[in-house]
Amino acid sequence: MIISSMATSIAAVVAGLILLVWSADRFIFGAAQTAIHFKVPPILIGLTIVSIGTSAPEALVSLSAALQGNPGLAIGNVYGSNIANIALVLGVTALVTPLAVNSATLRRELPILLIINIAVIALLFDGTLGQFDGVLLLIAMVVVMYILVRLSRSAGADDPIKTEFDDELKEQGSISKAVVWLLVGLIVLVASAKLLVWGAVNIAHALGVSDLIIGLSIVAIGTSLPELAASVTGALKGEYDLVVGTIVGSNIFNFLLVLAMPALFSPGPFAPEILYRDAMITLSLTVALFLMAMGIRKAGYIMRWEGAILLTTFIAYMVFIYMQSLSVVAA
Repeated sequence: MIISSMATSIAAVVAGLILLVWSADRFIFGAAQTAIHFKVPPILIGLTIVSIGTSAPEALVSLSAALQGNPGLAIGNVYGSNIANIALVLGVTALVTPLAVNSATLRRELPILLIINIAVIALLFDGTLGQFDGVLLLIAMVVVMYILVRLSRSAGADDPIKTEFDDELKEQGSISKAVVWLLVGLIVLVASAKLLVWGAVNIAHALGVSDLIIGLSIVAIGTSLPELAASVTGALKGEYDLVVGTIVGSNIFNFLLVLAMPALFSPGPFAPEILYRDAMITLSLTVALFLMAMGIRKAGYIMRWEGAILLTTFIAYMVFIYMQSLSVVAA
């Protein structure tokens, strides 16, 4: 009976992840194509709609987890996804090919991510994620959206990220097709997120580990799979600024939009290790990305050896939280 229940839960997680990846791709396609039909500039679509779209899986999973009374999974998904985006996605991508960062727009976006990272730590410092915090996060999201709009308008014609978005975001099909994919993507996103959370929570309970650990590992890696696939593909096409820009944008909206979900719908205290372990690792990785991409040591490059360090850090982090979870279960 227990084995059958575990098999059902694993199947639910696998199916949820597959559907989540597919529906996120369709949702982003529909949203981007709808915007293109309304003559929105590709760089603005890339910096806002695509960045929010890549955070859609995390947002729906966190919302579903929060509504089901599992804030640990929701918060863990935020930090786990941001850690995976930098250490796993950029680590693997840089190993495939070094990433050049030449975009002036991206160089102005990177400090925004760093500031938001520090601000979120300050927000969590009291050990509670409340509804007022959620409102502040959403207000910050509106402010950041305004800043990104300004950045997109000030981007020069020769900015690499503008050229890369122009090449990637082109009209494909009718407006009706775009709207259909937008709606289908959104509906399947909601359903697959609920399925994934249901399976993940059951697995956590069966193994005796916390929802937080599941959110930091299985769910976070799964919701980062679209970014991994898109990043490797983009890097092989030479769209290096777009690759880094997508990760930066995704992490920004994970902090602002996704973290607002548990704050608004399941407020209260959270596990202290989120602050002293996961938030500190995320901040350290963000600082490392800032230094590499801003070219302090070597102008505008994330080299293969730096990618190897990022990937090794991710593996070490996964092993660390796994060992911690075993010690908790044994106790």
